[in-house]
Amino acid sequence: MYEVNATRVLSLDATGRILDWISWQDAVCLYVREAVAWTLGETCLTIRGGISRASGQRSLIHLHPIVASRGQSRSSPGNPSPALTNPALFARDRQLCLYCGERFSRGGLTRDHVVPLSREGHDRWENVVSACVPCNARKGARTPGQAGMPLLAVPYRPSWVEHLILSNRHILADQMEFLVSHLPRNRRPA
Repeated sequence: MYEVNATRVLSLDATGRILDWISWQDAVCLYVREAVAWTLGETCLTIRGGISRASGQRSLIHLHPIVASRGQSRSSPGNPSPALTNPALFARDRQLCLYCGERFSRGGLTRDHVVPLSREGHDRWENVVSACVPCNARKGARTPGQAGMPLLAVPYRPSWVEHLILSNRHILADQMEFLVSHLPRNRRPA
């Protein structure tokens, strides 16, 4: 059974620039304030409101999976990078330890620096991987080569669109089709 609170709407600015996921409640606010410039996709949720005293009719709002709000966002153009957080990192690495290849829950993973911070490594997407606690402890303050622990994948900086796909487990078909059409053309091979 589909849970209403799992519904997230893909928010765009009026020019079609992808902003972020918003809750269905925030999307309703855009509709009520008449701040929706345009929508895409089939209705994904119908919200029933109160009954008007004047007309006796119940108010209905038909939410679409992709909503563009009036105006332009203030952010700079281009493809912003997602913030490097452990949940985003673990999603990028598909909840796998990139040393032993085992799948772990969020509590079983740590952020490992390929080139350790103590060896002038940096805390950035291209230098961090998900590692289980035992592998991280075994590697210690060494590089994977020094520890004899080859990486199973090369760390990379995900695009904003990749980040959005990785951060939502309940993506609707219309949303996925739209996001996939905006993936970078020079993506890494699967």
